[in-house]
Amino acid sequence: MKAARFHGQKDIRIEEIPEPELRPGTVKLKVAWCGICGTDLHEYLEGPIFISAPGHPHPLSHENAPVTMGHEFSGTVEEVGEGVTDVEVGENVVVEPYFVCNECAPCKAGNYHLCTKMGFIGLAGGGGGLSEKVVVDRRWIHKIGNIPLDEAALIEPLSVAHHAVVRSGAESGNVAIVGGAGPIGLLVAAVLKGLGVTTIVTELSEARKAKALSSGVADYVIDPTTEDVKARVLELSGGIGADIGFECAGVNAVLDTMLDTVRPAGVVVNVSIWGKPATIDMQKLVLKEIDLRGTIAYVRDHEAVIKMVQDGVVDLAPFITGRIQLEELISEGFTTLIEHNDTAVKILVRS
Repeated sequence: MKAARFHGQKDIRIEEIPEPELRPGTVKLKVAWCGICGTDLHEYLEGPIFISAPGHPHPLSHENAPVTMGHEFSGTVEEVGEGVTDVEVGENVVVEPYFVCNECAPCKAGNYHLCTKMGFIGLAGGGGGLSEKVVVDRRWIHKIGNIPLDEAALIEPLSVAHHAVVRSGAESGNVAIVGGAGPIGLLVAAVLKGLGVTTIVTELSEARKAKALSSGVADYVIDPTTEDVKARVLELSGGIGADIGFECAGVNAVLDTMLDTVRPAGVVVNVSIWGKPATIDMQKLVLKEIDLRGTIAYVRDHEAVIKMVQDGVVDLAPFITGRIQLEELISEGFTTLIEHNDTAVKILVRS
């Protein structure tokens, strides 16, 4: 079967590899769509990062580069392994793409997303969605009912957004500011809107500003190059400031803006993965008693997210801005997102 394989920095190849074998307790999927994630771009440009380097296999998958990529994917059940009785051939599903040890303290406490050996399917090994088929443990399979398979490929990043919002403690009636209208920023805003939160988005790109408004996930959009963000947020929040800020850009100026615009005793959640260390003005943190929180991936978020989509609380269709074939992964996918990222939100790949 065809698969996109990471060999090294700027070296991803579409190759023919053996089809994965079904094992007891697993499910084989025919992959429908796979999204290109910002993490995939970081691996391509700067990796290996989450991918294990040659000679240093991942402790759970026992794989190292080259590995099959892709962790935001949907598919249809093709076969079920021995012992799997609650999933049927033909059902449409998504995958929570984890490897965890089940033995470390975080795992035993139920925080499997903080597993000390944690890895992601499509990065740490175990196949991936940028291929024709994949075999995963039943534990990580989530049924999607009537959600279209292309939209379902966004369930994984929407779960990232949902977990960030849960970490924030956001409630209906709050005012939140989201720094950055990339895929995760837009999906964070979508979850917030679904909860009844007034949502302010900051963004430079004209196309992404337009997407934040046209998709309905932002009540207000502020361009920091043309407006005083702090003054505008105070105006929109009755002179108080935002209850919560979400840093979704991995840019120090955006983090500074979040600290400036949340109210005293407000919460700032860092959602982005940083390519280099950030600096924090600790006086802002201390004098306003700001609660700065980290968030990583998701834990028991998929079912809630699937229900939000099924109930129409979140509409994923507006965020799909491109559909390509696997052979076009680099030329039409990665290149577009790297060189023209202001024009694209989520590009889906079909094997």
